[in-house]
Amino acid sequence: MLRSAVLASCVLAVMFAACPQTPAFAQQRPAVSQCQAIAQTLPDAGFVQLASAGGFVPDLQPAAARDPNVAITFLGHSTFLLETPEGVTIATDYSGFHRPARPPQVATMNKAHSTHYTLTPGPEIAHVLHGWGDNGRAADHDLVVGDAYIRNVPTDIRAGYGGAMEPDGNSIFIFEVAGLCIGHLGHLHHELSETDYAEIGRLDVVMVPVDGGLTMGAESMVRVVSRLRSALILPMHRRGPPVESFLGLFGPGFDRATAGSATVTVSLATLPKKPLILLLQGL
Repeated sequence: MLRSAVLASCVLAVMFAACPQTPAFAQQRPAVSQCQAIAQTLPDAGFVQLASAGGFVPDLQPAAARDPNVAITFLGHSTFLLETPEGVTIATDYSGFHRPARPPQVATMNKAHSTHYTLTPGPEIAHVLHGWGDNGRAADHDLVVGDAYIRNVPTDIRAGYGGAMEPDGNSIFIFEVAGLCIGHLGHLHHELSETDYAEIGRLDVVMVPVDGGLTMGAESMVRVVSRLRSALILPMHRRGPPVESFLGLFGPGFDRATAGSATVTVSLATLPKKPLILLLQGL
């Protein structure tokens, strides 16, 4: 225990010495991920409980942006709108079918089907991040937009229903905002490897497909969700069996609830201490 605490203190000290404050404009930079650093330094810790119980979590955001609340709104299918404390808006799996009231500043996409991406998103979206590589290599995003740090972990996809696997055709996008680590699994078609989990790091909030097999089987998805140990699980991409079939695969270690709206507002202080699967309106 003492050794882990010392290691954690050393890593956090190095991070603060090396990381300047995030400017209010977008830039590409070498990745400095608080979510990866804590997960790799404390592999046996309960990361969510550590954060929500007053444990020290590095905050790379400027002091003016430390209103801790992040709003997450389910727009439909696998598209969510994230609104950061500084007002940065991010739409996930943006296809143009499920649009926010105003164009987002950032749109992430995955190319499994036309409901997850569009090649004509519109010039008003400043940052369009493809989850697949446009140059024959895996996508590699490390982008700061205002108070949001956005990165990706590539995964493989099937080329059509039942087709061969296509390397790096999907990405798990991770949004680090106000001390929170928020992940969107995209069109995940396979269970993750230990290398994938190490690249992802800690996820406080995870958006997970619950289609029962169009992405991958429900039992496999449950294993991924359980391994990630997120505090807040937001189902999406509902197809096939009722969502209750997916919920029934989780044991008593998970709470379940239905939200009264399509939006949940979350911060480190308000994360549930017991993992919660929350069904947002519109699912």
